[in-house]
Amino acid sequence: MANETLSKGYEPADVEGRWLDYWKSHQSFTPDAAKAAAHPKDNYSIVIPPPNVTGALHMGHALNITLQDIMCRFMRQHGKTVLWVPGTDHAGIATQNVVERKLLAEGKRREDLGREAFIERVWEWKEDYGGRILNQIRRLGASVDWTRERFTMDEGLSKAVREVFVTLYEQGLVYRGKYIVNWCTRCHTALADDEVEYAPAKSTLYHLRYPLEDGSGFVTVATVRPETMLGDTAVAVHPEDERYQDMVGKYLILPLVGRRIPVIADAYVDREFGTGCLKVTPAHDMNDWELGRKHGLEAVGVIDDKGRMNDNAPEKYRGLSAAECRTLIVEDLKACASLVSEEPYENKVNQCYRCKTTIEPFVSEQWFVSVKPLAEKARAAVEDGRTTIWPAQWNKTYYNWLDNIRDWCISRQLWWGHRIPVWTCRDCGEVIVARQDPTTCKCGSANLTQDEDVLDTWFSSALWPFSTMGWPEKTHELAAFYPTSLLVTGFDILFFWVARMMMMGLQFMDNVPFKDVYIHALVRDEHGKKMSKSTGNVIDPLQMIDKYGCDSLRFTLTSFAAMGRDIKLSEARIEGYRHFINKIWNAARFALMHVDGSEPEFDPAALTGLHHKWILHRLEVLKKEHAAQIEGYRFNEAAQGLYGFVWREFCDWYLELIKPELYGEDQAAKAAARSCLKHVLSEIMVIAHPIIPFVTQEIWSCIPSLDAESLAVRPYPKARPECENEAAVRDMEFLQGVIVAVRNIRAELGVAPGIALNVLVRAGGEYQAFLTAHETEIAALARVGSLTAAPDIEPPKGCASAVVRGCELFVPLAGVVDFEAELARLDKELGKIAKELDFVTKKLGNESFVSKAPEDVVAKEKAKAAEFAEKKAALEQLRVKVQEFVG
Repeated sequence: MANETLSKGYEPADVEGRWLDYWKSHQSFTPDAAKAAAHPKDNYSIVIPPPNVTGALHMGHALNITLQDIMCRFMRQHGKTVLWVPGTDHAGIATQNVVERKLLAEGKRREDLGREAFIERVWEWKEDYGGRILNQIRRLGASVDWTRERFTMDEGLSKAVREVFVTLYEQGLVYRGKYIVNWCTRCHTALADDEVEYAPAKSTLYHLRYPLEDGSGFVTVATVRPETMLGDTAVAVHPEDERYQDMVGKYLILPLVGRRIPVIADAYVDREFGTGCLKVTPAHDMNDWELGRKHGLEAVGVIDDKGRMNDNAPEKYRGLSAAECRTLIVEDLKACASLVSEEPYENKVNQCYRCKTTIEPFVSEQWFVSVKPLAEKARAAVEDGRTTIWPAQWNKTYYNWLDNIRDWCISRQLWWGHRIPVWTCRDCGEVIVARQDPTTCKCGSANLTQDEDVLDTWFSSALWPFSTMGWPEKTHELAAFYPTSLLVTGFDILFFWVARMMMMGLQFMDNVPFKDVYIHALVRDEHGKKMSKSTGNVIDPLQMIDKYGCDSLRFTLTSFAAMGRDIKLSEARIEGYRHFINKIWNAARFALMHVDGSEPEFDPAALTGLHHKWILHRLEVLKKEHAAQIEGYRFNEAAQGLYGFVWREFCDWYLELIKPELYGEDQAAKAAARSCLKHVLSEIMVIAHPIIPFVTQEIWSCIPSLDAESLAVRPYPKARPECENEAAVRDMEFLQGVIVAVRNIRAELGVAPGIALNVLVRAGGEYQAFLTAHETEIAALARVGSLTAAPDIEPPKGCASAVVRGCELFVPLAGVVDFEAELARLDKELGKIAKELDFVTKKLGNESFVSKAPEDVVAKEKAKAAEFAEKKAALEQLRVKVQEFVG
């Protein structure tokens, strides 16, 4: 697999597929669980957040997978036995919708096939398309153990799901009952609170008058859904609201229906909102349901499971959709003088997270988990530090949700999913909850029917950390790798998934499912807006990989992955980091021109050159800082530190400083330089590998006399205290200061690169000796013809100057710069920039432009103005300098 040489340019497509195939075929990331079980403290594990089997890779996935892969590769480098489990979620609603749409294209409905045939079609679809997202994840370089791929409906996980359901039922934590749920009239299923999205809406607030039965007055209620008034069973007021204290206990007559409903008192009512009177509709509002249970009110459902008015509504409204009924009811309320007023009102509408249909609160018989005792354990595990959430700001959100949790509705009216393991005997009515499908009832009857519903998708995924490792069997994987080490996920499923995994892990494994939870940021567009297909600002990670290579995308995401801060991503940034990948490639090609395996073994004591001592010290600092940053989940700092070392220190300085030795005649110096160069290049590849695995692996395979194919499991470079040398750093900073000062003078005055400058430095003692000793490096990197250092230097007229660590540096410019021509050029530039600045300033001074133009357009103009002003000030300062030279 090893290559002998690197090609002229880095071609990611040629490299990535080859190493992906190699790692998979050699099972490079498949641990021996039996051996690992004997040493659990030396292990590290992650379970991949299972993407929906219907899904396609997006930037959130790309960030999530990149960060997990960095941790897994990094931990392998540190001697850990790592298990990273891949897999997908069956995604009940989403998958069923996909297959139903395919059937509709054939002119069929699922009911036409029947349940069993429909399920077969879904499995066929899964076999054809279900692996798509995992193949896409593979392209990101994910070092998962593909031999342990799992699916939430595979045989082992199905067994785990049934075991958990039955056990919870036996413990009294799973029950069936009538309860109000979030109901999607399109998907025809209940949804958990967390599966409901809230969309802003422009509605109308209707004020309705309900008369008292005794004729002594009326109350006025406000609602945005007058059609639900048909199901009202009370009006509530605050017990301390003096306006209504005399009415509590009396009865009202419900307009259009004629039903007697009581006035009740409850502190839940907000006295400041509207009139302070709240219509109570227990069957069609979550909060009203709780009020109804508290006060013993009847729940009168007037909207059915299809979103239409049912037989509990007056006859004229039956069969109408909720929206149609609303229109008619408003007309009827006006006609009977019960509509007091109506006004525009902005609120939020509950929607199904899958199909965006408006949710109807609906009372039906469902299966629930009594979660309060489970939630208490999950809360305590974070409080006492068994699990740490990064960043800690999410603790409050996590606690708040657990403190206010309601019982979890786990039944879904779908066909695709884990069917609820409950049977009813048609002969005696016995309910059987069983781990194995029963054949007969205890009464002897075989006339059994299984519950039609399936379990909520999140029920099975809540077991993911231990079900994927073989539970309920006692496996080596569980012994070695549970609890897992880290969960990387987005904040949006902190409730959907994270909290539920905590509950189930503590309940069934008596331990937390993971030690750390890292909540990664959102990936937004370059303007900070959420990416969405409708706005056309989506950046496709696969397209970016095709265009710039996987490493470029990974490094970009890592560079901006600051804890608790969203990522503003643009294609230009990915392209920019492609230049960094190319820089590494070209630096390696240069190094490999001089490294052939014959260089002496690395020995820092044999290296006398300042640049060698300096780069080795900086390498030691990088190793320490980089490891600490990865361990602390400071991914952006790790990437930026690596970038700075490779680009600025290794490429811009060290490779330039080493050239005289590599091309020189001193064979001993050349051999030492080659040895040091190989050492530094090799350690850079190991350090950088977790973030950019492909380019580093390819370069590694070409470095002579190394184990070419083992970079993925190569140990992290050990610390070498003998290479630490603060004195070398101080000396190097002085040398760099002198070189940069000369370069700046050259750049400011536009001196052509081919003109060698003479440099005078007023310096004595150790500085004079140092500059004399390093004249060769200064000459090479600053294009200096001669360097003179002495304590009594008297510079001639017309010198540019700078001060470096107290030493005065002079560059005679006579015969080098045509000052009159330079003044003319500067005057021309100043005239041009002044016009541009004036134009932009006038535009920003136009109040009409500033108030009417889009924010991003105004921001661009302000940025232009600041840039022009800065450039003008710099040119003016330079003109003053040049004028001084003219005299």
